[in-house]
Amino acid sequence: MGNVGGARNYGYGKQLAWAGKNALADRYGQGHFSTRATHEDRWNKFAQYLKTQGINDARKIDKSTVLEYAEQLRQLVSSGDVRVAYAQNVLSTVNIVLETMRKDSVLTLKPAQYVGERTNVRSEAPRTDDRTQFQQPIKYLHARNEARVAITAQLARDFGLRFKEASMLDANKALKQAIRLNRINITQGTKGTKGGRGKGQDRWVPINAQNLETLKKAKALQGKGKNLIPSSKTYVQWRDHAYYQWRIANQNANTEIKGFHDMRAAFACERYQEITCYPAPVITGQRQAPKVSDTQARLLLSQVLGHNRIDVIAAYIGSSQ
Repeated sequence: MGNVGGARNYGYGKQLAWAGKNALADRYGQGHFSTRATHEDRWNKFAQYLKTQGINDARKIDKSTVLEYAEQLRQLVSSGDVRVAYAQNVLSTVNIVLETMRKDSVLTLKPAQYVGERTNVRSEAPRTDDRTQFQQPIKYLHARNEARVAITAQLARDFGLRFKEASMLDANKALKQAIRLNRINITQGTKGTKGGRGKGQDRWVPINAQNLETLKKAKALQGKGKNLIPSSKTYVQWRDHAYYQWRIANQNANTEIKGFHDMRAAFACERYQEITCYPAPVITGQRQAPKVSDTQARLLLSQVLGHNRIDVIAAYIGSSQ
C-alpha cells in the first residue's frame, strides 16, 4: 500500500483522513492501537485545516502548507488555546504521516523550532512596538469591515492580552472599571484568562489615553453582548476567522507581524520602559536598566501577563544579562 506515487494521496485512499489512517497502519502494522489512534486524531485536525485551504490531496501539500500550519499552531500556543507540548505533538504527527506517504523527509519540520518554547529568550524586537506599522493592518481590517478583529488586536496590543482574553473581555465592565479606578483587572474582566500558577491572581493594567480609547471602541462594537465574539460564531469559529483575517491584512500591509503574541511582547516592552525608565533588552540588544530594576519589572510583568513566572518574561522582552 502507498507505493503508487502518481495516485491520489500517494495511493493511500481518496480521502485525506482515511489516507492518513492507512499510512499509519502501513508504518506501525496492525499493533500499536493506542499510538495509531492518537496520531489519527492529530492527523484529522491537519486534514480539516487542509480542507479550509482547498487541499484535498496530499500530493498538493508543499513546504509552505506545512509552514503555515505550524504558524497557526504557534499562534494557538501564544493565545493560550493549546500547550506547547500538544502543538509539538501535532506537528510530529504531520511529519510522520507525510514521511510515510511520500517516502522522504522533504516536508519535515522540527516541532520545537516552529511552535516554540515559551521560555525561549526573545532576540527580535516585536514589530508592533512601532505603532505606525501596527496601524497599517488595522486600517486594512476596518476597510474589510473586520472591525471586531481589528479591535481584538488593539486590545491585545494595549493591554498585553492573549487572543482568547481579548476576545472574551467584557469591554462594558472594563470601561466602567477604567473610569472609576484608572486601571482594569484582566482576571475579573474576562472568562478567557489562562489557568496555571497565576490562576485567579489579579492582573491590573493602568489606563492611559490610548487604551481608554480602545476600550470605548470595543464597548461600542460589543453592544449588548458580553464580549467581542459574534453571537453567530463559536469561539473556535471566531478564532479561525480572526487569524485568517489577520494573515490577509498583514500580507496586504506587508508588515510581517507574526501574530497576536507579538502584540503582547510589544506591550511588555512598553511597560518595561515605563517601570524601569530604560528600553527593554530586546530593543537595545542588552540590558541597560540596573539589575534590581530589571528584576522588579520582570516580576510585575509576569503578574500582569498572567504567567506568575519570572523566567518566562525573557520570551517577551529579552535576556536579563
